[in-house]
Amino acid sequence: MSSTTRGQTRFGDRALLITSLAVPLTGWTVHAVSLHRKLAVARRDPLTGLLGRDGYTARARQTLARYGDSALVVLVDLDHFKQINDGPGGHAAGDRVLAATATRLTAWAGSRGVVGRLGGDEFAVAVRIGPGRRELRLAQLTGLLAQPVEVDDGALVDVAASLGAASPDVLGTTDLALLQRAADAAMYAGKHSGRAVLAGPQHTAVPSINGRRAGRPGTGTLGRAA
Repeated sequence: MSSTTRGQTRFGDRALLITSLAVPLTGWTVHAVSLHRKLAVARRDPLTGLLGRDGYTARARQTLARYGDSALVVLVDLDHFKQINDGPGGHAAGDRVLAATATRLTAWAGSRGVVGRLGGDEFAVAVRIGPGRRELRLAQLTGLLAQPVEVDDGALVDVAASLGAASPDVLGTTDLALLQRAADAAMYAGKHSGRAVLAGPQHTAVPSINGRRAGRPGTGTLGRAA
């Protein structure tokens, strides 16, 4: 065998070895990425037990696809939450309020809804509620979230929440991002009013990022009011 032929053979053997090693490594990489995504979707908030943003988003999209015009997306923002954290009960009281809010939202949404904690004192719900029952159900939720919360020392903490809602039949879309943008704008339109606001077409034009208004004073890129 010539030296050229032997060189080509050795090169071919090395290439085959590298390829044979690369295939399982590639497979493991794909598996690891897939597993990471699944874990991110399944991950729950340790304080409230609710789904995090990724998990909620995946489930909310399924809810919208399943129920269509009978679906409703609701964004919830606790009012003056910083004052609770800074009050006599401190962060322990704030944690109790967050946990109680999660429990109330879960009970309200029932088996046909999904609830997520987007971060801080911000929550989201995607649920099946037909057009004829939305006003009543949203009023019930507003009253439920306004009930005082008992903290560790037995004291009652007054709470309130601002709510905005959006529905596919009103806005003509089942796109979750668009519905959350409109619900966010509706929520701020009724901030501290004690009532839930159902978004209309006018709310879709309000600039926002990931369901949060952009550029609110003192809050950086993704701002919100207290």
